[in-house]
Amino acid sequence: MHISPRQWTLSENDSDAETNQAFLYHQLMECNHCAEDQYDAAALLEIHLRQARSLACELPDDPGDLQTWVQNSARLTNGRFGEYLQRRRAGAGREYFTNQAHALYFLKSAAPTKLVDGAWLYGLCKYWRNPKFKGLIRTYLEELGDGETNKNHVVIYKALLARYGLDTAGDLDNDLYTQGLIQLALAENANTYLPEIIGFNLGYEQLPLHLLISAYELNELNIDPYYFTLHITIDNAATGHAQRAVHAVLDNLPRLGSSKEFWQRVQAGYKLSNAGTGTLEIIRKFDIEEEIVSIFKRKSRVGQGAHSDYCRVAGRHINDWLSCKENIPEFLAALQKSNWIIRNQPVGKSRFWSLLQGDRAEMFGVFSHYELQVIHDWIRGEESRDGQAYNVIAKPGAAVTPMSFRTASRHADARSVLTLKTGESELFDTDLQTLKKELPHMSFPEKENLLLAAIAPGQHWTIAGVHATGLFNLMLNKA
Repeated sequence: MHISPRQWTLSENDSDAETNQAFLYHQLMECNHCAEDQYDAAALLEIHLRQARSLACELPDDPGDLQTWVQNSARLTNGRFGEYLQRRRAGAGREYFTNQAHALYFLKSAAPTKLVDGAWLYGLCKYWRNPKFKGLIRTYLEELGDGETNKNHVVIYKALLARYGLDTAGDLDNDLYTQGLIQLALAENANTYLPEIIGFNLGYEQLPLHLLISAYELNELNIDPYYFTLHITIDNAATGHAQRAVHAVLDNLPRLGSSKEFWQRVQAGYKLSNAGTGTLEIIRKFDIEEEIVSIFKRKSRVGQGAHSDYCRVAGRHINDWLSCKENIPEFLAALQKSNWIIRNQPVGKSRFWSLLQGDRAEMFGVFSHYELQVIHDWIRGEESRDGQAYNVIAKPGAAVTPMSFRTASRHADARSVLTLKTGESELFDTDLQTLKKELPHMSFPEKENLLLAAIAPGQHWTIAGVHATGLFNLMLNKA
């Protein structure tokens, strides 16, 4: 196989691959990325596969035992979730999210993976005529919502990020891109890594315990859990994606030669589905003290020079404090020492909070929804475990524990994740207009190529992509 100079850089030095992950992730999401990006994606896959092959595998030695293994795994997960529910009913607190800020931090940090949901299967779509791949392609199209906007998983997650002001642009650690980049790399190199894709799909479509607990605790905190509950139902081991993943393995095992090497590669792909920073690691990584410093450091880039000379804390001008990001920890300490911020008390007692929220909030709009929640929970300290949202003012004597998302939705008599309707937006979407204008005049191969481009991981969530998904779905059903 030809190896480009860029690929050598990645394959010979794993640390270089790590530093390039966020960049390569965004390159592969572009519609017209270059061939070198595909080579680099293959090189990165080899790095992670080399690591994966050295790990123990929980899959059975005989693929014929896979059906039983999946059923046993599902029973084990359900049993462990039952034990979790018993602990909660007995009065134990949340085990994942300490407060609202913690939960929102998780949603933000998981975004690079969630925003390419299903991408590992995209590379098989060009082989839609092969009956062995039909189930896998069907899974991909279902991740895309089968041509319905409000069922497209990426659209749903984008709406979730927007609802809670979670802007991920340029604000995430590089290692958070690992899992999403692996999925995009598999999509780019389906010809070379078919067994690994099938194994990855098998691993990713099993129902994990963390998904069940995350959905439960997000709902408790009045944060929309729909994206997670959707996966609980669609990935079930009886009739869902988990079951279909088993059939994909068995259908694609070689009949005319040895299946041993194929199965070993499937096992490596399965282990690859756990690469990178996972859900539990993200949750454990959250440190509100580090996060508050990080937020103020980011704000210092644009805040320095924007304050009047009379704005002082501990005798120093605010502009001076913000002139160097290394000053931020000392600045936060000075705000507390001068009683601008009073920790472990209701936020209303802190003068600094009145600058952010209220009738005369001079800094209104400076911080995002997420950043305000972090500041709110950092100031309140241990009391923030009640899950109160920063923009909810509890009435005197009322319970401060937030209403669950589902209960609040019933009271509101509506729960709309998305309000976008394709028909209302066609006039303003040039890609959709182009798609509808050009398709009738194209040859079938041209139509096929255009639809494949429109349902790519970086495009399918758009209005044109959703429309193209519906058309591709019809084409697959006729095959």
